[in-house]
Amino acid sequence: MASSSSPAAAPCRFLSPLATAASRALLSSPSPTTRRRLLLSTTTTTIAAAMAASSQSEGSASSPCKVLDSHLHVWASPQQAKEGYPYFPGQEATLRGDADFLLECMAEAGVDGALIVQPINHMFDHSLVTSVLKKCPSKFIGCCLANPADDGSGIKQLEHLIVQEKYRAVRFNPNLWPSGQKMTNEVGRSLFAKAGELGAPVGIMTMKGIGLYIQEIEELCRDYPETTVILDHMAFCKPPTNNEEEKAFSSFLNLSRFPKVYVKYSALFRISREAYPYEDTAQLLSHVISNYGANRIMWGSDFPFVVPECGYKGAKEAVSHAASKISVSPSDLEWILGKTVSQLFQGAWVAP
Repeated sequence: MASSSSPAAAPCRFLSPLATAASRALLSSPSPTTRRRLLLSTTTTTIAAAMAASSQSEGSASSPCKVLDSHLHVWASPQQAKEGYPYFPGQEATLRGDADFLLECMAEAGVDGALIVQPINHMFDHSLVTSVLKKCPSKFIGCCLANPADDGSGIKQLEHLIVQEKYRAVRFNPNLWPSGQKMTNEVGRSLFAKAGELGAPVGIMTMKGIGLYIQEIEELCRDYPETTVILDHMAFCKPPTNNEEEKAFSSFLNLSRFPKVYVKYSALFRISREAYPYEDTAQLLSHVISNYGANRIMWGSDFPFVVPECGYKGAKEAVSHAASKISVSPSDLEWILGKTVSQLFQGAWVAP
């Protein structure tokens, strides 16, 4: 896999004069609406410049790298829920999250493909997501949800979803483990090992803070080094404000010592302490690039939850805005916006 350049060594080459002027105007504008408009214009210019610069530097005539969303969800519309794709009791959708809406948002934002993560709204019933994957095989791949039931039935389900239904990854949600049990219990270890055997990366959601799960993650990575791990939403690490948060962030960065651990720079609204464009996540990103390398980092929107926060298009553009604050090179930005996830899931997002 190609190496990633260091953010300290890479000059900020992709801000055009137009983007720089717009950034100055953004800081002085008193109107939130005007600031938003200027920001969107600036970051759109940034992405285009980054892609162009990278293409020129490589001297390649090939088409630009695809922009790929590594983390989003779809669920049934109310009508679909009535017609055969019911919500799990107590997990009824409160936002629009159907595939048609997603495709509209992706087209507007210029996003070429995505990894769909099975939503809690349908729990372990994957039929809705499976139907979307079959309908749009060149646009989407799937990440199923691990079922850690005590009887071990989730292991067979995992194998069926990956082998028969062609899911490419699996999500571990530690909150779904039986009360008092850990991801490192017998079932969890079997699920983790099976995922590695089948070549499916394990995405881990540490919503309650990585400090609660760091020992489990380290144990799984140590005992099953062939299984790839993806840490969702920067392991839910916000910019540290105290010693405990600094310790948690350091433990997250230290997981980079395992070469098969990847990071999703995703759901920025969840890890920022600021309003859009979530500029305080730039320093988090800088540390992650320094430790993991851009070729182990991938952007994700967390659609549809992101829509009422900043809009889907805004979610993509916030990445380039953050990158501009820490002088991320055009090459590294390409990795983050699509190349990493494309390399990780070889053969995906290819027209049949």
